Amino acid sequence: MKDFVIISDSCCDLDAATRAKYGVEYIPMRVLYDGNDIPADLDWGTLSSKQFYDMMRSGTRFRTAQINAEKFREVFSGHLKAGKDVLYIACSSALSSSWSNSVQARDALLKEFPDSKIFCIDSRNACMGLGIMCMTASDMRAAGSPIEEVAAYTEEHKQEVNQFATVESLSYLKRAGRVSTTSAVFGGLMQVKPVIISDTDGQNVAVEKVMGRKKSIARLAELFKEAFRDCEHQYVYVMHADCPEGARELKALVEAALAGRDVPVHTAGIGPIIGATTGPGTLAVYCRGKAVTFCNSRA
Repeated sequence: MKDFVIISDSCCDLDAATRAKYGVEYIPMRVLYDGNDIPADLDWGTLSSKQFYDMMRSGTRFRTAQINAEKFREVFSGHLKAGKDVLYIACSSALSSSWSNSVQARDALLKEFPDSKIFCIDSRNACMGLGIMCMTASDMRAAGSPIEEVAAYTEEHKQEVNQFATVESLSYLKRAGRVSTTSAVFGGLMQVKPVIISDTDGQNVAVEKVMGRKKSIARLAELFKEAFRDCEHQYVYVMHADCPEGARELKALVEAALAGRDVPVHTAGIGPIIGATTGPGTLAVYCRGKAVTFCNSRA
């Protein structure tokens, strides 16, 4: 059985230690601000996480750029030449063009390497939802599953990865063009906090509005408890954008919801691509659970 690599992108939010543990590579997207163009580095090599989010608090607008087809060709072909197949698990195609660009590269490379395999999976998720899929793929690879089986499992079970998130301020979503000025101003005055999920199309949508920060955090834990399932390849992560206090509060509530279960709750930081849209203070919890059925385009 031919060896294969697992590749993701800057939206997977896996830190260096986790990527090393699971043998997951990533291709950096780009971050643009004030005439600068830097890699969307999950290890924060150019700007620290604190610098990044403090700059957002001070009014800096960060824009993001996706991975083009030529970059995918360069990375994929390097592995193919080394005799390895490629499994790329991408940020949701509803949020990024990276998946479609990877498919373009794949189709061209398979003509050049007809005996190789390249699978490009649209995760329909992002942040640690995408990260969980990468870690699961790694677990299956370590257990001896071939690339076809890993790709099929990822595709079949991707809608079971649940995201429940909230933001501290709607101003960053407004700045990124995700909510209107009226909604942001009104929401700020009334302390309205959206509860955001990743729907079946992979679009981040607000399914509820909660009054106040504490109530929004409590609601994330409640929704997590409703969605959680005892199942294989279970990972639970609390993610935060430079708000460790909020993450500790959410983690405690999630751990209480898991009382009696031997399931660790991990905490990690939200990376620059997701953070550039949602802003500092964002909190989220991720797990495998009941399949997501909500589709905003049909709502």
